This record gives sequence, structure tokens and C-alpha cells, in this order.
Amino acid sequence: MRTFSLILGYCITAFAQISHAEGERAGDFDYYLLALSWSPNWCALEGDARGAEQCSEDSGAGWVLHGLWPQYEDGWPSYCSTPHREATRAETAAMTDIMGSAGSAWYQWKKHGRCSGLDAESYFDAARSAYEAVTRPEVFRKLTRPVRLPAEVVEEAFLKENPGLSDERLTVTCKSGQIQEVRICLTRELAPRDCAPDVARDCTMRDAYFAPLR
Repeated sequence: MRTFSLILGYCITAFAQISHAEGERAGDFDYYLLALSWSPNWCALEGDARGAEQCSEDSGAGWVLHGLWPQYEDGWPSYCSTPHREATRAETAAMTDIMGSAGSAWYQWKKHGRCSGLDAESYFDAARSAYEAVTRPEVFRKLTRPVRLPAEVVEEAFLKENPGLSDERLTVTCKSGQIQEVRICLTRELAPRDCAPDVARDCTMRDAYFAPLR
């Protein structure tokens, strides 16, 4: 009986902790994480199966904005309550050029944008400003066939094109053997800053797959 009580107590505690992981107060965060996905790889892993707009032939989508995510120094808020109205169809549609689809923009607003404490228009303006402030290396757009490369090559290319960044302010992630994202840490004012330890986990693959543009 004592063993059962201990297990029950553990489950209740764990559930409480999971519940607390969502629905935090809007505007209560420490910094932003700007996530840029390499669209051809995302399409191969997920987008093609979904029939995603950005995965069509000749789309030309390269580094797309996955999101601008409020972060804590350890962890992150999500699905926050906000006093502002929800994003409109016009606002999410206006982000298609850099986010791939209006659906992606809506999801990012719902999960992350509300937590910024900004209204939808201001959040998307901030996301666009952060995205456009990063120079995305043209070398990746010039590939004509799939290659395998060390993940650090992607990081070095971004650092070369963006003198304000450093390896403490940028991380490259991989998924299923492929380059997934470049993530850049920014202050609440969108200036580069060092990433917190839970974010600064570079992919160490030496032969990560990298697909060319479609």
C-alpha cells in the first residue's frame, strides 16, 4: 500500500508540473529565440506528407521563419492567456512569404506569440524584423544536389554573414540525420545575446543531410 501511495503521489506531482508548463502569463519571459528552418529538409521530413504549400516544386523556399519564441533562462512559456484579440486571417496570411503558410503563422501566434505580451500585429512585426535582420547565406541557395556536411559548416556560414553573432548566440539543430534549424538568441529588444544553457546544444553531426532548393 505504501508503494502504491508513493507512485500515486509521484504521478500527481508530475501532472501538476506538466500542467504548469502551459498557460503562463503573457509578457513574462526573459528573451526570444528566433528559429529558422531549412524548408527543403523540413518538407522531406514532414511537409510533403502534409501537402504543405511551401513544399511545392519550384517554391524556392529556403530558410523560412519557424517562429519567434519567448524563452525563460530555463524553459519557455506556451499557450499563454492574452488580453489581446486573436490574430486575424489577414495578419496570418501576410506572413506567408516568410513563414510558408498562414496556418503556420496562426499556430506560432497561438503557441508562442500570445506569450510575448504583444498584440498580434506587433508580434508579427517583431518576428518579421528579427527575421529580416539576419543575413541568410546565399551559398545554400546555390546547391544543385543534396550534400552531407558537418553541422558546424552551417553555423560558420551564418557567423561569417552576421558579424553581430557568435557561437554563443547561435545554435544549429538536426533531426533524423538532417540539418533542421538555425536558432538565434535575441533580447526582448531583438538584439543578439548569448543563449541560455538549455538552448545552446549544437548538433555535432559530421555528415548531416542538406537538400537543395526545390
